Amino acid sequence: MCSTVENDRSQRKGEDVTSGRTADDELRERLVEAADDLFYARGIQAVGMDAVREAAGVSLKKIYALVGSKDELVVAVLRRRARALQEALEASADRAGDARAKVLSVFDFLDAWFCEPGFRGCGFINAFGELGSTTPAVADAVRRQKAAFREFVTELVVAAGGTPQAAVQIALLAEGAQTTAAISGDPHVAREAGAAAATLLDAATPATV
Repeated sequence: MCSTVENDRSQRKGEDVTSGRTADDELRERLVEAADDLFYARGIQAVGMDAVREAAGVSLKKIYALVGSKDELVVAVLRRRARALQEALEASADRAGDARAKVLSVFDFLDAWFCEPGFRGCGFINAFGELGSTTPAVADAVRRQKAAFREFVTELVVAAGGTPQAAVQIALLAEGAQTTAAISGDPHVAREAGAAAATLLDAATPATV
């Protein structure tokens, strides 16, 4: 049975909408969203710019005017996904009860995401695997997201009375769960990772009398 926590769909839908947006702003958002859908489902290198053009309804000339190159489009996709993922994780933590539950809400979020039919693993790891060794801007965007995730987990763990070392270990459990779920096709590895995280957190939290 999969969790019903609101999940990674918001990684693709999380762009802020503000007043004063130009037509180009709206076109760029549509372009980045369409590219995100395609890159995540099929892989970045398997998707040509003609496919992006067709999905976004934006001419190739306009695409290159908006983003410059395919590599820059990939970076824009990763930055947008990172913002939305962070928002989704924060929302999951906000719905949790006490500080311990907020830490474990990360794994509730993962459990719900892994159950989605379109789950294809971590988009950041996928992008790094395809382009990380050849495109420094992509590697940098991925590393920034991973660092931000570790920082987020560390804040939750420390707030729950755990140690920074335990936070690193718990973040690694979450990262490993994403890869394992993608390869095995088993969405419930998030629960096993969450159980391990709970054990680590309890061991790192001073007992109260």
